[in-house]
Amino acid sequence: MKTFTAAITALLASTATAFAPAATTQASSQMCAMPERMWDSMVDKTERSKAVPFLPRPINLDGSMVGDFGFDPFYLSSIPKNFAGFIQPPQWEEVEGISTLYWMREAELKHGRVAMMAWTGWLAADGAFGPTPLRFPGSIYSVENVPDSFSAHDIMVQQGSMGFMLTAAFLIEISCGAVLVQVAKGESDREAGDFKLDPLRFLVDKSKDEVDLMKLKELQNGRLAMLAFSGVATQAALEGGNHAFPYF
Repeated sequence: MKTFTAAITALLASTATAFAPAATTQASSQMCAMPERMWDSMVDKTERSKAVPFLPRPINLDGSMVGDFGFDPFYLSSIPKNFAGFIQPPQWEEVEGISTLYWMREAELKHGRVAMMAWTGWLAADGAFGPTPLRFPGSIYSVENVPDSFSAHDIMVQQGSMGFMLTAAFLIEISCGAVLVQVAKGESDREAGDFKLDPLRFLVDKSKDEVDLMKLKELQNGRLAMLAFSGVATQAALEGGNHAFPYF
């Protein structure tokens, strides 16, 4: 009986210690030691985004870059990351790196330029710009063998023409990646997306404001082209839709 009483007393004593002030103090100290949220470093709480006024401004979108209207509702531009590892393994050598904002502007310009060419090519091959569809010479690219742009992919794969196009795209990507390696090493101060390609000399003897205006036009047309190409491809692919221009 004495042993049973001692066991009950020890159990009650151990239970009571759970409510001791020392435990509460320790828990409070742990709460105070919690790290700051990453969100606090990703936004400027003193300003609102111009494009999305009910959200705080992304910390890196301060309006200094051409075409920056503060539109980044998912705050992808605020994620701290070195993108140099995407073009060469980081263990090869120490590099200064490529910032998130630089990488995203490079990607936006590349996708916009490809989309402008893709939208134009899709419609031109379907005869949207004249009475005759614009095609490469040769019977394998004729309307009889390739009736429309929507069907072109599968037909080009079967013909073997797609392999040549992918090889050309691969070589272009390798060439573009070379300059990004220089940027990552700090050997080039090149602006994102700038390949000094101006065969018609639109930018010769232009002021900085005029050059920035041309850059803005390219960005806005590229953004519109990405939406336009997505719309055309989706409309042409809809079940029961029309694969031929105007796709309705």
